[in-house]
Amino acid sequence: MCGLNGFFNTHVGCSASSVITKMNKALDHRGPDDLGFWMDENISLVLGHRRLAIQDLSPAGAQPMHSACGRYVLAFNGEIYNHLTLRELLRKEGQLSSWRGHSDTETMLACFVNWGVEKTLKAMVGMFAIALWDRQNKVLTLAKDRMGEKPLYWGWQGKSLYFGSELKGLKAHPSFRTDINRDAITLLLRHSCIPAPYSIYQGIEKLRPGYWLQLPLAEPEKAKIARPQAYWNFNEIVESGLATPFTGSPEQAIDTLESALMESIGDQMLSDVPLGAFLSGGIDSSTVVALMQAQSSRPVNTFTIGFNNADYNEATHAKAVARHLGTEHNEIYMQPEDALSVIPKLPSIYCEPFSDSSQIPTFLVSHLARKHVTVALSGDGGDELFGGYNRYLMAQQVWNKSRKLPKPIRKIVAAGLTSLSPKNWDTLFNTLNPVLPKGFNIRTPGDKAHKLAGILNIDSEYHFYQKLTSHWQHPAELIIGAQEPETLTSESGCWPKTDSFQHAMMAMDAQTYMTDDILVKVDRAAMANSLETRVPMLDHRIAELAWRMPLDYKIRNGEGKWLLKQVLFRHVPRDLIERPKMGFSIPLHEWLRTSLRDWAESLLDENLLLQQGYFHPEPIRIMWKEHLSGKYNHQYQLWDILMFQSWLETQ
Repeated sequence: MCGLNGFFNTHVGCSASSVITKMNKALDHRGPDDLGFWMDENISLVLGHRRLAIQDLSPAGAQPMHSACGRYVLAFNGEIYNHLTLRELLRKEGQLSSWRGHSDTETMLACFVNWGVEKTLKAMVGMFAIALWDRQNKVLTLAKDRMGEKPLYWGWQGKSLYFGSELKGLKAHPSFRTDINRDAITLLLRHSCIPAPYSIYQGIEKLRPGYWLQLPLAEPEKAKIARPQAYWNFNEIVESGLATPFTGSPEQAIDTLESALMESIGDQMLSDVPLGAFLSGGIDSSTVVALMQAQSSRPVNTFTIGFNNADYNEATHAKAVARHLGTEHNEIYMQPEDALSVIPKLPSIYCEPFSDSSQIPTFLVSHLARKHVTVALSGDGGDELFGGYNRYLMAQQVWNKSRKLPKPIRKIVAAGLTSLSPKNWDTLFNTLNPVLPKGFNIRTPGDKAHKLAGILNIDSEYHFYQKLTSHWQHPAELIIGAQEPETLTSESGCWPKTDSFQHAMMAMDAQTYMTDDILVKVDRAAMANSLETRVPMLDHRIAELAWRMPLDYKIRNGEGKWLLKQVLFRHVPRDLIERPKMGFSIPLHEWLRTSLRDWAESLLDENLLLQQGYFHPEPIRIMWKEHLSGKYNHQYQLWDILMFQSWLETQ
């Protein structure tokens, strides 16, 4: 795991070496072990790199790295898990007889030389963001891994091209312009993040997962109109998988998935530095840890974070799983003052506004892990690939049934659900909990009741999905001088053809929420602590297998992630796992009314909002007062605004 920077054709009024050194300095956290840069003075291209040494800790793994023939120069962030297999393929083809070291960077360069860029991208298994310079043809290639684990920003401002792992690296260039893209703020308020290809700055994009871009820099005008192309298309994987489904028995499906996960996890345990895993005690992380421990001769280091509030605390479950598997378990309990200490760091950690509040515990558990290991495996991806989110169950249980009710009846039911505040619903459920059926044992019932009310009057699947996945429903009305851009979610042509609404939602979540929110959250929080994270469920071969599995193997009898659970239950007793889905959340609604209240009030001050000129203050102030009263829980909408305000203070 590393960080890369670069620029082209920028007149900085000082030496390019001092500029790239400054840009590299901004990414110290991504690569504290080494730094390097390289310049092609004939064409004014500069590549920079920060190194977190994971494989081949010697100088033979330093970057930017040149191919043996001298044609290519590569700056690379990530890990290629099958690079030893690629070396063996090259050997069998008679292409190479010796290596300088054993880094995956050197392997990639040899593949580029012998196979070309596109074939190499398709052959690699791993996570990566690359900047590859072809000195012969004067072409810069930018590329990103299939599932979007590693970040890569790029864009033209005037005649200058900037690219890099994080915006803070680009901002360190003295000619970089930080004009805010107001339209992107609308996306933040809807999604809690700014989805690719957009960024908070005008002229700068994020490269989408599975895409590559070739820029012929010897012809700048041609390079400026070049657009990214897909070398791996998620929708095609979805449609191909559904067209050629797995036809074996449930038991054979469990065997097949377990074998594939074993292979992926085994590959990702390759490391020359200490390695561990995040463990929440939920299905996904427990599966990863169980299959890690099954392949390890020593106890695996596991890490979790807990809360004193029982409604949010999974640490006791994680400890029970760790005890059963025999891991070396580590945990910390998070207090409101811990959140206060992290919040001032968030604008720097994320570079642009980002408002998934689980960013706070993710940073803290990464900080804990880095004290013991340099690499941590994560269980992310299981929900999107195997049907874990409540909205998939809601589509099955609520959407299909509610369509049979006349709209006037649905309106009456919705009015009844909102007649009580979320707080009163929570109190009612807590009082009746001893006599309620097991199926009613749910977290935050008040919020869920109001969310259900909000979708009962919806008449299309698209609007159902949009309602469930949006914080602010009409964000452009809140922002001065902004229009909401089209995204993968809002463009109907970007949805794959599927056999069910549940599968359609899973496909869109994997391409949006997972890549733009979850993976961004984990990458920045971990790298702020110089910790590499790996996500074995996002091996593209696992994704391709998942899409061959019938929906009934994912969601069965009202139970999500059925297939993944069966794999886990071969290693961990069922009673340690089965409980209501919790997620990696914090009691933010309480903290905003108490320990975070003064901080929030200062950022939501009406005069400040008017002075800044980005938001219409009135709806924000109304929402803030309603939240403080306890009548409604507006934590997510308010956190969107607060994270933008906090970020804006640093500009």
